[in-house]
Amino acid sequence: MMKKRVIGVIGLGHVGAHVAFTLGVTGAADIVKLCDVREQKLISERQDLMDAVRFMPHRVNYVIAKYEELGDCDIIINAIGKIELLVTHNRDTEMNFTVAQVADFIPRVMAGGFQGIFINITNPCDVVTDLIAKLSGLPKGHVFGTGTGLDSSRLVSAIAQQTGLDHKSITAYMMGEHGNAQMVPWSLIEFGGKPLSELEKDPRFVFNKDEIKERTIKAGWVTYVGKGCTEYGICSTAVALANAVLHDEKRIMAASCPLDGEYGEKGIFAGCPAVIGAAGVEQVMEYTLTAEELAEFRKCCSTIRENIKRAEAVWR
Repeated sequence: MMKKRVIGVIGLGHVGAHVAFTLGVTGAADIVKLCDVREQKLISERQDLMDAVRFMPHRVNYVIAKYEELGDCDIIINAIGKIELLVTHNRDTEMNFTVAQVADFIPRVMAGGFQGIFINITNPCDVVTDLIAKLSGLPKGHVFGTGTGLDSSRLVSAIAQQTGLDHKSITAYMMGEHGNAQMVPWSLIEFGGKPLSELEKDPRFVFNKDEIKERTIKAGWVTYVGKGCTEYGICSTAVALANAVLHDEKRIMAASCPLDGEYGEKGIFAGCPAVIGAAGVEQVMEYTLTAEELAEFRKCCSTIRENIKRAEAVWR
């Protein structure tokens, strides 16, 4: 009998529910396990999702599960949060709530025998991803976060709008913290393999770099102000990462990755381009940054370290 692809989603708010739907509508999973502390929310979301199954490309079954029942999942995607805390426009505001929640349920998930890949969305993403890695004891690379994957997509979108080129023809990454302390390594930006530095005679490729960076960082808040949440971009990021794992794509994407000396940083999670495959983060891509870019990245990492210390005070 062919093995079914099983993915668990923890937290069925705006983001988690969209992740669950996208896993089905893209045919990524055969079984999606739904986990949330709100019983009626689970019942209602499952009903709505099962009503949509007839119109999905492949058969998928949505199953309500407790934390301890996620042990057979190939991947678990953590999407818990408290969206109303983001009125400050600072993802760190969620920290006390999300850290306490994650510290409570990770031991329960692991008690169920989970040995798969853990993808974290929950904010502050790098901090919570670090916490999941510590509490789960899973092998290096088997825990990672969406991190600057979404921010990189926002950067590419801003560049595409100015140049008129298709998003898929542009290679660009945001690095560092998934938050206000993130940076743009302009030296890595390419268009079909041609570096930005060779195209700047064309006015389409002359960027107001400060404005583009600020627009990228604030893009999530533009979405949040009118909707009270973000949904499509982040669920697409998470499902793309999940697909890279399920199909062993060896795809280079930005994610919140464990650093072990790359860029001079060690012992933290930060947003970097990485090879994503069946073993999760299989390689952090260590590109040659300019001295200014490297200094800015390491400053981002200092912010993450400070937040990890604050988080540890909550859960220890």
